[in-house]
Amino acid sequence: MKRNGFTERLDRYEPELRELFGTLYPSGAQACGEFVRMLQEMWKERPQDMKRLDLKRLKSPDWYRDRAMTGMQLYVQSFAGTLQGVRAKLDYVRKCGIRYLHLMPILESPEGRSDGGYAVSDFRTIQPQFGTMEDLTELSRECHAHGICICLDFVMNHTSEDHEWARRAKAGEKEYQDRYFFYDSWDIPNEFEKTVPQVFPTTAPGSFTWCEEAGKVVMTNFYPFQWDLNYSNPVVFIEMTRNMLFLCNKGVDVIRLDAVPYIWKELGTNCRNLPQVHTLVRLMRLACEIVCPGTLLLGEVVMEPSKVVPYFGSVEKPECHMLYNVTTMASIWHTVATKDVRLLSHQLGQVFRLPKEYGFLNYLRCHDDIGWGLDYPFLQTFGYGEVAHKKYLNDYLTGKWPDSPSRGELYNDDPTLGDARLCGTTASLCGLETARKSGDEERISTALRMDVMLHAMMFTLSGLPIIYSGDEIGQENDYSYHDDPLKSDDSRYIHRGKLDWNAAARADSKGTVENRLFTAIRQLEKLRAAHRAFSAEADTWLIGTGNQSVLGIGRYCDGEKLCAFFSFSEREQVLSLDELGEFTDLVTGASVDKHSVKLPAGGFVWLICEFGDS
Repeated sequence: MKRNGFTERLDRYEPELRELFGTLYPSGAQACGEFVRMLQEMWKERPQDMKRLDLKRLKSPDWYRDRAMTGMQLYVQSFAGTLQGVRAKLDYVRKCGIRYLHLMPILESPEGRSDGGYAVSDFRTIQPQFGTMEDLTELSRECHAHGICICLDFVMNHTSEDHEWARRAKAGEKEYQDRYFFYDSWDIPNEFEKTVPQVFPTTAPGSFTWCEEAGKVVMTNFYPFQWDLNYSNPVVFIEMTRNMLFLCNKGVDVIRLDAVPYIWKELGTNCRNLPQVHTLVRLMRLACEIVCPGTLLLGEVVMEPSKVVPYFGSVEKPECHMLYNVTTMASIWHTVATKDVRLLSHQLGQVFRLPKEYGFLNYLRCHDDIGWGLDYPFLQTFGYGEVAHKKYLNDYLTGKWPDSPSRGELYNDDPTLGDARLCGTTASLCGLETARKSGDEERISTALRMDVMLHAMMFTLSGLPIIYSGDEIGQENDYSYHDDPLKSDDSRYIHRGKLDWNAAARADSKGTVENRLFTAIRQLEKLRAAHRAFSAEADTWLIGTGNQSVLGIGRYCDGEKLCAFFSFSEREQVLSLDELGEFTDLVTGASVDKHSVKLPAGGFVWLICEFGDS
């Protein structure tokens, strides 16, 4: 066989492939052989332009850790209607400084039974109203020409009940029933229910559904129309990996592994984060390394840090390239409501101690709700009781608490457990919605200052910052979903509204709210790209402030030190900086008196100091 990059990579990784298949499947050798043949087929189908891009990225393997990288997450239908519409709006994407574009679910799924596109009925077909697979490829090529990479969700835990496999399973074909979890009676499902936590206890209680067509019970951990795939069947893993590589060959650069902790099920466990999950993710990483080595895996692990970090794998045997910094996101909104930075400092201290090779995707808001999976044993040391504290957070951020400027809505409210999640846009949660309704310029300035401060904190953290589309112009909650019968029972649509292009145009009009916010965020991006202290290899640490409402973060790289301070207080704060060197305000360029650093209410400062030649 003629040697090329593929055969060399296959030779390097095939022994590990065989070992891992042997640990998962009784027919390990046979299954691995089928897997390798599938990899060879997908390599042959990989377009030459993508192979060239692979080689370019292999020469700079940390390309995605560049401090000039900023991401944007958007719904195609909300942003521009179709994939061709997104392509026509790429000038705006570039104007925002975006080099990483996450397209929310666009694969075929049944209307009204899709959970926002997360119940896929065909992994190789674009939802018709968004366009075609050729449109995706064209968009990807144009993005690549401008240095922008494309991220796409890969929903791997389940399929829609309308997927071909599910339809054939309903028809009684055992081969396809074996690709899911089918049971003749409720006996085994009832045993599962004893140890498996419910994902949506109020809107979709239980983890199983009776399938009338098949006359059997099927596992449905999320919603009844989402059937869990059985990854203990090697055919499922091989074919799902083939689907993933198909998308990579169509121009997708980053595969977001949706709900990855759930993909291996075992009776008597909680069916979360089982060891076999990590084996499967490692195998998917190897598949990408062999077929499309310029591709990244982004893991969606919405759990506490101890459960999240293992999905990086090890330096020798990595799994995901990046993971969501979900705990930091939730801790930020906790701090907005409490004005107390102790939990956020505690959580960031854990992140800063991790190896620098671990790359997080940092965000303030996304398409999903905010869950309060906080470190309550730590919070209890300050007198915060879990149930009462969650109620306070939700009351404050939905505007029920006296004088709270925040506006959000609850999601999956469970009165019996005293638990609920939260939805809302960044701007509305920061108080911009209420401020603009009041017409009070001081309140508007306060809300904008908080919004910019939170973005500055996100840009200060190591990793890839990603902006949720509309946040760059302060888009507020969209309450129209209440009038849509297909959306009204899902409050997450409050922050999934259509981008207001008239508002986006006002970003160019000096003095408008949109212009003030857009200009400030864009300046933060440019400063981050220009300064070494923001590099992924920088040392990071917490700076003690002696002030429960002010967070301090330090960064140092190649002779450049950044001291960043973020105030969650409603009043001006004054700090004394005990650091060597002369500091300049990075945003204003003004010299700084270290003994009297002033922070306006909800404001921040980036202080920079140069120590000789880099």
